[in-house]
Amino acid sequence: MTRRRWIADQWDEASAALIGAQAEHLARVLRVRVGQEFDIVAGGVVRRGMVEAVHPNAVRFQLLEAIESAASLPLTCVLSIFKFDRYEWAVEKLTELGIATIVPVIARRTEKHLAQAAEARVERWRRIAREAAQQSRRTDVPIIADPVALEKMELPTQGAWDLLLSEVEEETTLWAALEKNLEQRAALSAVHLAIGPVGGWTEPEMQWFGQQRWQSVSLGPRILRAETAAIATASILAAWLEEMRAGK
Repeated sequence: MTRRRWIADQWDEASAALIGAQAEHLARVLRVRVGQEFDIVAGGVVRRGMVEAVHPNAVRFQLLEAIESAASLPLTCVLSIFKFDRYEWAVEKLTELGIATIVPVIARRTEKHLAQAAEARVERWRRIAREAAQQSRRTDVPIIADPVALEKMELPTQGAWDLLLSEVEEETTLWAALEKNLEQRAALSAVHLAIGPVGGWTEPEMQWFGQQRWQSVSLGPRILRAETAAIATASILAAWLEEMRAGK
């Protein structure tokens, strides 16, 4: 039987602990007992953990042997802010797909009330990402950056491939771009993917991306919702990067 996985709040070389809401769920809902075993992620490493002590707000584990597990993919999604219920769904699914970082961006077409409320939503997005990481048996939790205006966004550029998903791109599909860069992908340090807001990127934003040397690609003739586009594109890139990791 597959052991349930938890991401530790505190840890050292020999032990780890869940505190707060995670511990309360274990103690009161799952009624965990001393001696039970779970997979515990501590510092990006998965270890077999045996429960040593159970308290209402803290559950401690003895850390045993390490368990082999895949790391996150070198994939960052620059995700323009849109309706929060759909945005939360996108955060959850991008986490399940193995994405390393999500950068919430305030675009020119981001609705004003969403832009104003985004700062207060970040911690909720981080909780959603943490829960999704545990459910999908990841060894880490993706970084959810603080919301930032597009023109103020800064990403590491050395060795990275910057891809701008654009519904107005008519020449280059994502698939064509991936096939063209097949031989170069092993040298990539990261892939950055930008997904626009409802209504798409404005012309000044497209010009900004061009000045920053982002490559414009499309998913074809269909116009997708922002969250659908994010999941579809990330799924394709994840498969492409997994093949690279497997040496294919």
